[in-house]
Amino acid sequence: MTTNASKRQSKASGRVSLHDTILKDVQQKIVSGEWPPGHRIPFETDMAKLYGCSRMTVNKALTQLSLAGLLDRNKKWGTFVRAPHTISAALEITNIRKEVEDSGKDYSYELLLDRHRQVRKREAQLLDLEEDATIRQLRCLHYSDSQPFCFEDRIVNPLAAPEIEHVKFDADSPSAWMAANVPWNSAEHQIVATAADDRISKTLEIPAGSVCLVIERKTQNDKGYVTWARLAYPGDKHRLIANFTPTS
Repeated sequence: MTTNASKRQSKASGRVSLHDTILKDVQQKIVSGEWPPGHRIPFETDMAKLYGCSRMTVNKALTQLSLAGLLDRNKKWGTFVRAPHTISAALEITNIRKEVEDSGKDYSYELLLDRHRQVRKREAQLLDLEEDATIRQLRCLHYSDSQPFCFEDRIVNPLAAPEIEHVKFDADSPSAWMAANVPWNSAEHQIVATAADDRISKTLEIPAGSVCLVIERKTQNDKGYVTWARLAYPGDKHRLIANFTPTS
C-alpha cells in the first residue's frame, strides 16, 4: 500500500506519476505497433491491478488518449486502438504532399517563418558547424483538407546546400524542394511520441498536452550536414511502419 509519506517522497524525488506512466506505456504500445489498429486494450480494472492504482487513474489516462485520437472507447465493448488517418514508412524520407494526396485528401502548405540567423550552440553541434556560422531557419505548416496535418521546423546549413540560399518557398515546401534539388547520401532520424507544447498545440490546433508523433531528422552529403528537421504530427493522423527481413 502506498502511504502519504511515500507519495510525498515520490514527488520530492521527481518520480513520474502513475498517470504519466500509464499514458506513456499505452502510447508506446500503440506507436510501436504492439497494439495495432482495432486491438482491444485491457479493461480498466485489469490495468488498475497491473499498475497498482485506482481505476479512476487509469480512466483519466485513457480518456486523455481518447481525446488525442489514439483510442476509441465504447462503454459496452471496451477500448480499442483507433486506426490512423495516414501511414508512412519509418525508414524513408517521405513526401508529405504525397502522403496527404494518397489518403484522398487535398494538400496545401503555408510558410510560417523564413530567416537567416546565427546558429545556436545545440544547432552547431547537430550540424557540426562553427558557433558563428549562419543557418537558414524555416517553419511551415502542411494541411490535409484545410486541417493542420504536419508542423515542419527546419534549419539548413547553406555551406552544404548553397543552392538553397536564394530560393523562395512560395509554391513548394522546404522539404519538397530539398528532396528534389539537394542530394544527400546518409540520414538519421529519431521517432518519439510526445505531448504537444504550446507552439505545436497552437499551430496544429490541438489541445496542449495532446499526443504527437515527432520525427527528428538529419541528413548529410559530401559537403557536410545539410539540414536538421523536426516534423510534428497529431497523434491520431499518422502512423509509421517499416518492412524488414531477418538478419543472418
